Amino acid sequence: MSAPSLNGRLFRSCADVDGGEIGIETTFEYGELNGEIWAGYQGGAIRRGQLVGTRDGDTLDFRYVQLNTEGRTSSGHCVSTISTLADGRLRLEETWEWESQPGSGTSACEEISRP
Repeated sequence: MSAPSLNGRLFRSCADVDGGEIGIETTFEYGELNGEIWAGYQGGAIRRGQLVGTRDGDTLDFRYVQLNTEGRTSSGHCVSTISTLADGRLRLEETWEWESQPGSGTSACEEISRP
C-alpha cells in the first residue's frame, strides 16, 4: 500500500545536509496530481527552489533547481522513498546528486504542521 498523497503537505529537512545547501531551516510545500509531483522550497541557505518529477508508488524521482542566498543557482536529481512515521507523519529518505557541480549525498525530510 502506498503512502498518502503529498498534495498540500509541508516538510522540513531533518538536518543540515553535508555537501548540499538544504538545512534544518529549509521547508518544502508539495503538490501531487496523477503521478506528478512538484514543490517549492526555501529557508536557510536557499532563497528559492523548485522541484518537479514523478511518483511511482512510494518512490519520487525529480529534478531540482535552486537559488541560494549568495545569488548562485544550482540543479540536480533526487530519488526519494516515502515512509510513514509511527505518529502518521510522512518521511522522505532522499538520495541526491548535483548536475550543475560535483557532489552527491543522502538526506531526509519529515512532514511538519502548518504554522
